[in-house]
Amino acid sequence: MANASNTDKQNFLPDFGFSGMMLQFVVLAEIIAVIIAIARNSEFGAQVWQDLSLLSIFAMTIALFSAIVLKLFSPLLRRATMASGSLLTILLLMLVTAGVTEAMVYLLHDLALIEERWPVWHDSFQIRSLMITGIVGALGLRYLSLKRRTELESRLQQESKLQALQSRIRPHFLFNSLNSVAALARSDPDRAEAVLHDLADLFRVLLADARKLVPVTAEREISRQYLEIEKIRLGDRLQIKWNVGNIPRAAMMPALTLQPLLENAIYHGIEPRFAGGTIKIEMWPEGETLNIMISNPLPDVQKTTRSKGNRLAQENIRQRLSTQFGDKASMQVIQEGGQYHVKVKMPIVRGG
Repeated sequence: MANASNTDKQNFLPDFGFSGMMLQFVVLAEIIAVIIAIARNSEFGAQVWQDLSLLSIFAMTIALFSAIVLKLFSPLLRRATMASGSLLTILLLMLVTAGVTEAMVYLLHDLALIEERWPVWHDSFQIRSLMITGIVGALGLRYLSLKRRTELESRLQQESKLQALQSRIRPHFLFNSLNSVAALARSDPDRAEAVLHDLADLFRVLLADARKLVPVTAEREISRQYLEIEKIRLGDRLQIKWNVGNIPRAAMMPALTLQPLLENAIYHGIEPRFAGGTIKIEMWPEGETLNIMISNPLPDVQKTTRSKGNRLAQENIRQRLSTQFGDKASMQVIQEGGQYHVKVKMPIVRGG
């Protein structure tokens, strides 16, 4: 609960330092200028366009200076509580409005658009400007804070979903691995101990933070350990062929991307075949894209339950990639020449 409270305290405001925030301020200011210009004139004519020109300059000046001031005060605002941060933001907006209003009066006088520097309508104009700024600022701040909160909640949901997707593992793999260890415990205790170490490494990655990327070399090592465990059970029926291109040493990828695909290939391709077969793993860079191709022979007889399980597993992986990289990643399934290929593309992310 304390963490949630801290998040609510520090992150309820939007990032005023974000470059796109200034554009949002300008667009909102122009919309307000158009509304006021239309409301002030009963007929469309030259007067409307004159009012709109002056109001647009006035509103955009306030918007630009407000964005700059809020950007400067952004570190302080993001450390404040919801109440104090909101109040300080509104006060800053009103101070900017008051300053720009005074400057606009001086400018209009210098351009001879008004005769007196302090016209009768000055106080009324200042008060109306501050009221509009206060109302629009409060509503805008409420909208931006709700949007910010929604984005944070959405990100937390995506991270939870990613963690849940990564944590899925077929129970039969664990049972088969433990049975293999039990079978080796008497005949080859050293090898049984090695298998347990590999299992520990695999589950350590499985339970790790799904948001973190791991080096491609580490992902390959986990996959190699997994395949060694399965080879104990399947023996010569399982053959492995690696073909890895010149991937950048600092390249990173989501943990446990290869292992579920390899498990799929074994469960749906190798196990149903009496003679077993060869799983081929290819990895190569293509510009700033990392390509992965895992191929296995098709089973002698297709089974509906296995095909359905295959689709569910692939959808799991596709969702993980989509959550991590969006539309920059893809997964394609190809069946040709008695082989089943799964091709994955993802952007090359370099570690620090």
